[in-house]
Formats: sequence, structure tokens, C-alpha cells
Amino acid sequence: MAAETATNQNNTSRSIVIIGVLFFIFGFVTWLNSVLIPFLKTASQLNNFESYLVAFASYISYFVMAIPSAWVLKRTGFKNGMSLGLVVMAVGALIFIPAAMSRTYAMFLFGLFVQGTGLALLQSAANPYITILGPIESAAKRISIMGICNKVAGALAPIIFGAILLKNMDAIEARLEGMGAAAKAAELDELASLVITPYIIMAVILVGLSVLIYYSALPEIETDGENETLAAANKSKTSVLQFPNLLLGTLAMFLYVGVEVIAGDTVISYARDGQDIATDVAKYFTTYTLIAMIVGYLIGTVTIPKYISQQKALQISGILGIILGLCAIFTDGYVSVLCISLLGLANALVFPAIWPLALNGLGRFTKIGSSFLIMALAGGAILPLIYGYLADTFDPQSAYWIVIPSYLYIWFFAAKGHKIK
Repeated sequence: MAAETATNQNNTSRSIVIIGVLFFIFGFVTWLNSVLIPFLKTASQLNNFESYLVAFASYISYFVMAIPSAWVLKRTGFKNGMSLGLVVMAVGALIFIPAAMSRTYAMFLFGLFVQGTGLALLQSAANPYITILGPIESAAKRISIMGICNKVAGALAPIIFGAILLKNMDAIEARLEGMGAAAKAAELDELASLVITPYIIMAVILVGLSVLIYYSALPEIETDGENETLAAANKSKTSVLQFPNLLLGTLAMFLYVGVEVIAGDTVISYARDGQDIATDVAKYFTTYTLIAMIVGYLIGTVTIPKYISQQKALQISGILGIILGLCAIFTDGYVSVLCISLLGLANALVFPAIWPLALNGLGRFTKIGSSFLIMALAGGAILPLIYGYLADTFDPQSAYWIVIPSYLYIWFFAAKGHKIK
């Protein structure tokens, strides 16, 4: 019996490591947007609203592809679905090559959408997988571990790609202002070509990981069954829409991902355009955001559920987000920008806590319920776009008012919403 328990623990640990690698990968790819937004804003000569279509293209794919991803996973299972998702991401990376060669912004956006499609498939498999890999009470702790993998990658991505794509950007922009049309086009073509080599390398790595996952010993997990108590409770349920905690959690996830992307993807542009901080300094602020999230995840792994419940952590996160958002709006300079970066601390435990609270009690509806939460990641498409519009209409700092009602709702879901059955 002891040997069997030890074997199960080893299998679980091995599975967590494999899923952790996947979280690292889609963390790295996702948080590249923070560099791509200011890079493409210059390379394609865009305004704020247009530049935030980068985030829109990445995250709207979750809304479009979440339900199809559930159908794919039903046919392939979790492991093969993850492998397929990595291949789709590699295709999206390769689309950047013709996009850069022609300097066509729409093609860049299409590549991001294809990458997002692969990410939607990966997230549809990986998030419920890690949620149900152990006891529901400690799900937030396991997702926090995944979050550390995700955000370590996210912290590295802006540093690595920022050094390649944003190097000497202030000097380049200054040169562009005094150039004629032909010289300016040639300079912008050369700038756009900087993405080609990194994205070829990325595609090769993604395909290699896909092969490794396909041949790995990752076990399949059954989510369609229910224990007797849960089956009795869900006997009269015929639709996933009959679970209010899922529907309210879906809205919480939508708003959360929106403010998370705003905190990570707008902070470099805000520092440059809103507070006149040099690009060579500003390019590190997304890394600070991700470091703050890592600190939050570490706190979660230590405190949940031993010292604090998932729902209490979510309440604290909502309150902290409101405080930091207001501080960012009513201060200036480095203090204001750092308050946006520190939203990473407020955001860290929101995603891990929403998943188990929203999926609790769904039983055989777990896979389709997970698809709802994946669709809600489209908040990362919509809210940053609204932020960009507000930044153009008013100013980049005032546009951050959008985060305040979002954090208020997250607090409501933690305090009341998740209890509604």
C-alpha cells in the first residue's frame, strides 16, 4: 500500500513538472506582447489604440477557439491536445517571417491569433488538468506553482526580446522624424526584420517540445465522471448554464485577465509616453510586474490552504488592486509606473483562486465549464483595447480608471459570488 502511494505521488510530481514546462512556454509567448506593442507601434507607425490590437489578436482567440478546443480535447485527450497546441503555436511563430519581410501589420496580428489558438488549446487542457490532479482544496496552491513557472518565463521574455527589439529605440525614433519617405521606409523595414531570427528559434523549440510531450508518460485524467454525492446533486442539471458560480466566475476571469494584461502590456508604453521615462529604462517595468506576480505566487504556495483560504486570498487581491490602481492614478513619475507594476502582486492569486471556485461542483460539466473560463481570457483582448482608446481620448494615466471596477467585481466574486449555487 505504501509502495502504491509512493508511486502515485511520483507520477503526480512528474506530471506537475511536465505541466510546469508548458506553463513556462505559454508564459514566455504571452508576455512577449509587452515588447511587441511598443516595437510594432514604431515599426508599423501606429497610435495607442492600433498598437493594443496586439493584445486583442492574442486574447480574442481564447473566446473564438475555447469551445472548439473542448471538442478537440474530447477526441484527443489532454496529452495529445497539449502536443497539438504547441504545433499550432509554432505555425503562428512562423507567420511572423512573411509579416516582417512585408512589414504588414495585419499579418503580424494573424500570426498572433494563430499563436493564441494554440495557447487556447494548451490552456484548455493544462488548467483543468492541474486543477483536478489533486485535492480541490489545494488546487490554488498547485496553480500557484504553475504560475511561478509562467511568470518566471514572463519576466525573462521582455528582457530577452526587449534587448533585441527595443535596443536604441529612442535613437531610432529620433532618426525617423528627420527622414524622407524612402529612407524612413527602409529604416522601418530593417527594424521589422529583427523579429525573424527569434521567431524561427521559437518555432523550432515549440515543435521539439510538442514531440517530447507526445511521447511523454503524462497520464490521462477522466473528468466526465462524478462521485455519488456530486452525481446526486447534479442529477437535475442538464446544462452548464445552471451553475451560477461558474457564470459569475467567468465574468471575474474576464475582468481579471483584462487588468492583468493591462498591468503587464501597457506599463512600458505608459512609462515612455505617459511619464517620459527613457525606453532603455521603461523596457524593464513589465519584468517588475512579473516579479511582483512571482512573489504573490510564492506567498500563495506557502499560505494556501494552511493559513488562508482560496476565497480569502481572492478578496485581499481585489482590495489590493483597488488601492494600487488609485495610487497609480493620483501619483506621477516612477511611483505611478511602479504602482502599475505592483498590480502584479494583486493579480498573482486571482487566477489560481477563480479556477477551483468556479469549477467546484461541476462534475461531468467540468470540461465545458473550463472552456467558459478559457473563453473569458478574451478579457485580455477587450480591456487593453478600451485602455488604448481611453489613452488616446484622454491620457494614458487617466485610462487606468478602467481597473477600479474590475477589482471591485473580483472582490465581490470572492466574498459572495462563488457561494451562489
